[in-house]
Amino acid sequence: MAVVATTTTHDGPATRTATKANSRNLLRCARGRWKPRERANPTRLVGAAYRDRMDEGSARHFYDELAEDYHRIYPDWETSSARQAHALDGLIRREHGPGPQSILDCACGIGTQALGLAALGHRVIGTDISPVAITRAAREARARQLLLPAAAADMRALPFRSASFDVIVCADNALPHLLTPDDLQSALTGMRRLLRPGGLLLITTRLYDSIRKTRPRSTPPQVADTPTGRTITFQLWDWHNDAEHYEIEHFQLIPHAESWSVRVRRTTYWALTQDQLMGFVIGTGFQDAEWHAPEDTGFFQPILTARVPTSHGSGLS
Repeated sequence: MAVVATTTTHDGPATRTATKANSRNLLRCARGRWKPRERANPTRLVGAAYRDRMDEGSARHFYDELAEDYHRIYPDWETSSARQAHALDGLIRREHGPGPQSILDCACGIGTQALGLAALGHRVIGTDISPVAITRAAREARARQLLLPAAAADMRALPFRSASFDVIVCADNALPHLLTPDDLQSALTGMRRLLRPGGLLLITTRLYDSIRKTRPRSTPPQVADTPTGRTITFQLWDWHNDAEHYEIEHFQLIPHAESWSVRVRRTTYWALTQDQLMGFVIGTGFQDAEWHAPEDTGFFQPILTARVPTSHGSGLS
């Protein structure tokens, strides 16, 4: 499977086609040993149809459309990015040592967590299902003179050699875009393969244990002040009959002349409880799985950490 890779070095951006065979160049770039050549409507779904929904590109299309406006979700994206990175870095140091670590952010988006982690000295590679989002992440890294090799890749088929990373981060409710047990197992098995013995997995999600009890139909509006005026972001939620999956309509009201421009994007999530997600993580061979509450980490969502066994004789093969 070929993926389009956008790689940023201190000398500028480059795009190239990445496969499993040449994705090692991204690792070399992160270590400073390689420089690439420069080149210019929601439907209720049941059963196997959830896989079709993912494969049709719901998540990719959602983030392709949102990429240029993603920062508007936050009152101050720069400050939030730094704060999230410091919280993740603190947990990584506590669970895996001072580092710097080799980190894969497999739901990188526009770089909200990856940029801050790179600024703190970690060797970070970013991947995301959205080519548009990952291209923006590379652009943001270049503007900050940060090294962030980046590639468009599906987290169910990450194109790297086994045992390439110390830490894998899958943050900001990205994993629940996977809508079936098979998809979750594929992604988690791949992450386990890419981690070195003793490697650390970090997953963050919404607090679905409480959300599923109330099944809210909307989120409160968030207001961000921008140079062009205030942007208002909110979501409408449509729960499926299984009470586990839900579709969102993501609204952004953006100032335009004397009126507003309204932008709407749609996608689907699986509202996994903490026990459900921990079960999948343990079932794919991770150990020492533990949830960390926001008040303990400073991160805005609960974080699940788990480890790859330190020897090949432990866990699943």
